[in-house]
Amino acid sequence: MIDTLISGGTVVTMDPSRRVIEDGSVAIEGGRILEVGRSDDLHAKYTAARTIDAHHKTVLPGLIDGHCHAGHSLTKTIGADDSRRWYEAVEQIYALGSSEEFWQADALLSSVERLKSGTTTCVVLFGGGNMIMRTDDVRYGDLHCEAVRDVGVREFLAVGPNTPPFPHRYVQWSGDGRREVMVSFERQMQVSEELIRRWHNKAEGRIRICMASPVIEPDDVPDKAVLTMVSDQARDVRSLSRKHGLLFTQDGHTRGTVEFAYNELGVLGPDALLAHATNLTPHEIELCRATDSRIVHNPTSVASILRRCPVPELLDAGATVMLGSDGNGPDRGFDMFRHMFYCMRYHRTYYHDPKVLPPGKVLEMVTVDAARALGLEKEIGSLEAGKQADVILVDMYKPHLYPFHMPVHRLLYFAFGSDVDTVIVQGKVVMEGREVKTVDESEVLERAQRAADEAMAAGGFAPLLEIPEGFWGRSRY
Repeated sequence: MIDTLISGGTVVTMDPSRRVIEDGSVAIEGGRILEVGRSDDLHAKYTAARTIDAHHKTVLPGLIDGHCHAGHSLTKTIGADDSRRWYEAVEQIYALGSSEEFWQADALLSSVERLKSGTTTCVVLFGGGNMIMRTDDVRYGDLHCEAVRDVGVREFLAVGPNTPPFPHRYVQWSGDGRREVMVSFERQMQVSEELIRRWHNKAEGRIRICMASPVIEPDDVPDKAVLTMVSDQARDVRSLSRKHGLLFTQDGHTRGTVEFAYNELGVLGPDALLAHATNLTPHEIELCRATDSRIVHNPTSVASILRRCPVPELLDAGATVMLGSDGNGPDRGFDMFRHMFYCMRYHRTYYHDPKVLPPGKVLEMVTVDAARALGLEKEIGSLEAGKQADVILVDMYKPHLYPFHMPVHRLLYFAFGSDVDTVIVQGKVVMEGREVKTVDESEVLERAQRAADEAMAAGGFAPLLEIPEGFWGRSRY
């Protein structure tokens, strides 16, 4: 007898043949996929302790989000009408106005939101704004990882140092007490390495740590001595990632920074994730291909409004590209179905060509290509025998998804994260009938509200919650 049989669905395997099996089933045993095939065949072979009825549903691999931020779930939309004010608020909250409860409540809320949208794996920078990382003390990372573990999703938590100069001022909250500390580059590196020791490959392998380093734009650092210092620090972060065999990620690559990262820093490679990667030169596109560095395209981010990530050019050159939400603040969420849709629209509009980025290619960018980008192509990203059983069921029995033809097209053009009915991670059902099984969703929402209210009050950010002048009745602010 096997553990679970998902039966009677339309199975979008994302296997090498990209099979779509009508009236298909997935057999799961010991957290891994035992077999994928037609329902008649699998019912004849297996008896299951649990059978999940997938009629009127598509069955596909769990989605993968290549770039998002911790903390943003509790700060989304505040001051979002002025991105400068939002960045300033986020940086103050993360370094000075966030308690231990803030980081755990944020991790719970973010993980539940991803889960309910069918995202089973993500890469999360432990902070944001201008690279304000909450690596001043290990307890913040501990609480974040505990929350992710409890919800039951997969995560790569990216830790590392802030943007220079150092030291950075932090306020550490513990109960009713608060104390101000000045945090050095060396301290953030020590905390990062301790989090590697405590959490990498923990929670049955679902939680992994990776290293993050600020992107260096050499034209913004005219002082050669300062440029040398920040370059040395980036190399130190990269050295730590290689020492422990971790992924390395950078947030905010644009024209010129990839070439600098290659020529001066030596940080590129198949274990490097370059987020945004906008306005790249043809030479930089070739460097991404030649070094097998992986690109994370965030089609709904502000960076993609200001500049363009040359995704079709990268793909044509042979580079690996995955999608990220850059979520979920200030103005976007974790729903990868929306990000897939906007990815297609974004590049088709640029080229004035509706044939750019077919739906199948974009689905690859959140499944098999994304798994390859994370070095997990043998474990997740498709429904194949031997792989870990990360599976989602999308309820297609809805007006906006009917009549039920061309399931992949319907998923990419019409589905939303809210259409996800059931989520299985590593063989465990963590959501069914849109009910989260691992944590109390209502309690998660209440904790998030309390933590956000506390941070807003502590930092005096109430004005950022008000509707600004120019919101109504104008063509722009």
